[in-house]
Amino acid sequence: MTTLDRCRGALLGLAAGDALGAPTEGMTPAEIRARHGRVTDFLTEDAAGTDDTEYAVLCARGLLAHGRSITAGDVAGVWLDAVAAQRGGFHGAGFSEMVALANLRSGLRPPQSGSDSYEMWSDGAAMRVAPVGILCMGDPGEAARIAAVDASVSHARDGVFCAQAVAAAVAVAMTAHDHRDVIDAGVRALPPDSWSARLVGRALDVAAAAGSPAAAEEALYAEIPLFHYPWADAAPEAVALAFGLFAAHQGDFTQVVLAGVNIGRDSDTIAAIAGAMAGALHGAQAIPERWRAQVTRVSGRCITATAGTDLVELADRLHDAGRQSPALREVAVDGR
Repeated sequence: MTTLDRCRGALLGLAAGDALGAPTEGMTPAEIRARHGRVTDFLTEDAAGTDDTEYAVLCARGLLAHGRSITAGDVAGVWLDAVAAQRGGFHGAGFSEMVALANLRSGLRPPQSGSDSYEMWSDGAAMRVAPVGILCMGDPGEAARIAAVDASVSHARDGVFCAQAVAAAVAVAMTAHDHRDVIDAGVRALPPDSWSARLVGRALDVAAAAGSPAAAEEALYAEIPLFHYPWADAAPEAVALAFGLFAAHQGDFTQVVLAGVNIGRDSDTIAAIAGAMAGALHGAQAIPERWRAQVTRVSGRCITATAGTDLVELADRLHDAGRQSPALREVAVDGR
């Protein structure tokens, strides 16, 4: 397995989890079983990535244009350039992104564009930062730093912390061979006294105490979601569920992605985060060929400027940029 395959695995894994999970978003596990049984494949012929995938494309474009010196202003510029000519709304866009875009268009700039938002703690930043982990392969500290820069455009506090955890986890997954190293990197990126750290820690304890992956899925759904809140998009919840399922299934790509799909709640984001981590750990060849083929080309349903993007080509460009990393040169990697 090469680092190039891992790069492709991270982006295609994100997109596959996103597309597989989109139809079950907002449902309970019982509702999913009653309607579909256990979901094991795409539920529609035109399955495609949603805003999770398309904002990850914008994240990657910013990184390729500005590298590790990217600023929050650069990210805001990429967003504004991408959506400036769009008409007719943003199909399936998250609240945090819509608030941030409204703030940017009104003249606010980061970090205020992210902090002046009732959705500052959503999972909208965590869902999109896998490209940061690719660029910073082998360097979780740098990945967390850049993820905070990107996330500040639309988020604050735990919305930023969770993005840092995902980016750090993907960065380590790019060079690791043990799923536990990926989890540890994500946990270390979270402030110890934060809501996010507490909930992720609880999810990992729940997964460890369960007798089987199936039992872990049931226990995680019972213990982690914020059922008192009307939306299922809180970043600490989604990231805790993604990490808990990743631990329960020991990072196995197909099993952890399908677990995210079948747990409901913000299932496309949970499966996208888990898919990015597992894809980076095992490479694109671990992703079923049918899934890879379905999601390689971005549909642009939410952000029309991303339509037609080839995720393999995008991953290859990030790979070339990431191999300039001083940290990577200190890590033993196999092949190109």
